[in-house]
Amino acid sequence: MRHIAIIGSGPAGYYTAEAAQKKFRDDVRVDIIDRLPVPFGLIRFGVAPDHQSIKAVAGRYEKVALSDNVRFVGNVTVGKDVSIDELQTLYDAVILATGAPNDRPLDIAGADLPGVFGSAAFVGWYNGHPDYADLRPPLDGRHVVIVGNGNVALDVARILSKTRAEFDGSDIVSHALDGLDHSAVEDITILGRRGPHQIAMTPKELGELAHLQRATPRVDKDDLPDIGEDALLEPGIRKSVTHLREFAAIPEAFRADKVISINFDFFAAPVAIEGDGKVKRVRVERMRLDDQYRSVGTGESYTIDCSMVISCIGYQTPPIDGVPYEHGRGRFANLDGRILPGLYCVGWARRGPSGTIGTNRPDGYNIIDTVAEDMAISANKDGRAGLDALLALRKVDIVTFSDWKKIEEAEIARARDGAPREKFVRIEDMIAASH
Repeated sequence: MRHIAIIGSGPAGYYTAEAAQKKFRDDVRVDIIDRLPVPFGLIRFGVAPDHQSIKAVAGRYEKVALSDNVRFVGNVTVGKDVSIDELQTLYDAVILATGAPNDRPLDIAGADLPGVFGSAAFVGWYNGHPDYADLRPPLDGRHVVIVGNGNVALDVARILSKTRAEFDGSDIVSHALDGLDHSAVEDITILGRRGPHQIAMTPKELGELAHLQRATPRVDKDDLPDIGEDALLEPGIRKSVTHLREFAAIPEAFRADKVISINFDFFAAPVAIEGDGKVKRVRVERMRLDDQYRSVGTGESYTIDCSMVISCIGYQTPPIDGVPYEHGRGRFANLDGRILPGLYCVGWARRGPSGTIGTNRPDGYNIIDTVAEDMAISANKDGRAGLDALLALRKVDIVTFSDWKKIEEAEIARARDGAPREKFVRIEDMIAASH
């Protein structure tokens, strides 16, 4: 019997477990370990609450979780409740699928001022992550600056712009819904170091901005390249740029009926955040592109008054004691997923925060092929029984998938009208519901 431990219950973790089932069939036992009492990681806490169709992929992971040879082991923190070394003595293979839940730091002066948030924190706040339930973002100011030109920046701008009614059918948590319902935000500026042709925003997410009830996007026509240059773009980016051109053409008469403006500020890099005890403004340098399409400062600067800054510039994997780590790339040091003998990584923990949720599926299957190649002869380790004995000795209250289903049932029962669930945002409440 082969014993595999997967650390992290997000998409990479469950696709890897699925691959292990198909590869080894009945000759494998997989434990998916997560520090939270609830599974699905990015699906629950990262995907926007108004994108329920994307969250539906959790149904596929549930089929894996309900099988006999895969077990969810929630409420267990690796590095605290059990070490990597201990897991390696118990399992034939340990696979890190921890994702990249930490914000890449915004390395400019004033980034530590109150009112500056990373997207992991802000998204975690409106998605009900226990780490960020008490965030209290200042929504009483008129202007918010978002740094970044990817889909997360769009998610944040859209969530800040929606009316309460527009959240019907979503699973945004009540504390965020109530805060946004009383928000004073009227202007949202999205800063991007490069231009429209270099954005990482996808057409679907950009197109949603054109259908908001009280908000409208704004693009400066002068920032747009000659339309003939669009033909050189990949089809997806070309569609995104077409949306930007449509935003630039929105008549002012239409904007008059909207109370929120979402302003795309291209060729703009924040160089400092200023304020006395809290955010008051962002100092921005005007950029240009060199021959290699890299952003270069022009020396021209200006300021944007604001009360909140949200940095959406990427994520990184948190280090784990004893595991080699690439600090420059924010991921575990690995060669094709191999870290050390018997220790592997997959998904964003392996390659950094890139690709879509679906990208993790071939990644999971590839790493199981690698594990199979390395694990030709089983070491007949203790696996699940050994972990249970160790955690019982340390009085760790584990949460299984059947326990999670009780939590889910309770969340569905307490949902407001029109919502699929009301998430628990405190770990102690999750544990109580699981019993």
